[in-house]
Amino acid sequence: MRPRGGTTTVNSTATDATDATDASDPTDATAEKAAPDAPDGPDGVDVSRRRWPRVLGTLLAVALIATGGALYAEGRHLRDTPATANLALTDAEATTRVTGDVSSALGKIFSYGPGATAATRAAAKEVLAGKALQQYAALFGQVERQSADQKLTLTTEVVRAGVTRLTGSSAHLLVFLDQVYERRGRAPTTASAQLTVVAELREGRWWIVEIGST
Repeated sequence: MRPRGGTTTVNSTATDATDATDASDPTDATAEKAAPDAPDGPDGVDVSRRRWPRVLGTLLAVALIATGGALYAEGRHLRDTPATANLALTDAEATTRVTGDVSSALGKIFSYGPGATAATRAAAKEVLAGKALQQYAALFGQVERQSADQKLTLTTEVVRAGVTRLTGSSAHLLVFLDQVYERRGRAPTTASAQLTVVAELREGRWWIVEIGST
């Protein structure tokens, strides 16, 4: 009877230990199941770090496109301003040409003598057009009579000419002249004049279309 009773005691003790072990297992299993669902700190940080370069790259691309567009618009605005459209500031060759053509023309039409007014009139028709030619033709008749009556000779020289505005087809100039008047029996007289001139490019030649005094 004792051996059987002793065995019963041992088995009961083992059973109790097993029951105690089994009782603790559900808690451990629940903890293990809950662990995968919990946020993984290091992995979350890595994902954010991987996203930031893409976000920054997109922002930089947008910024570069916006900057490029602004620079293009600003460049076009500068190209279209009146200052840069004035070829007198950028095209030295064209400026020199129109200055030379106008200076030569003024020297011809404002120089004459008692026996040379016909040549002056003919020269005017080769360099003047529009309003300038009409005004010149109306006044030159008086000049011819005075030249013949007073034996008057006029010599005109352009001492300075500046282009204030120049485009591909028109030019505005400010011209300074020295004029020498000679009458028979009198000492020569020198006078200065200042003119504004508008010229137009027609068929490869500069024509004076307006002349004004200042």
